[in-house]
Amino acid sequence: MLKISVISDSDQAICFRLEGRLAGPWVEELRKLSEQSLAQEKTLSLDLEGVWSVDRRGMALLRDLETRNVSHLSCSLFLKRQLEDVAE
Repeated sequence: MLKISVISDSDQAICFRLEGRLAGPWVEELRKLSEQSLAQEKTLSLDLEGVWSVDRRGMALLRDLETRNVSHLSCSLFLKRQLEDVAE
C-alpha cells in the first residue's frame, strides 16, 4: 500500500509525499500523477521520507523521474544507494 499526498502545489511546482511501499499498482499510479504534473510543465518533487520499500519497477520509475529533473527529498541513505545501483 502506498499513500500519495500533495504537500504543496502552485502554478510552477508540485510536491508529492509518498508513504509506504512503492510496488505493484502503486508504481503506475505514481507514474500517472508524475506524467500529469510534468505535462503541465511543473517542477516535480517527491518526498520519500515515508517510503520503506520499493520494488524493481518502482526503482526504475524513480530513476527515470530523476533523469527528468524530478527531485527526491528526504530520501533515506538506503534508498539513495539503491537508486545509485540501478543507475550503474
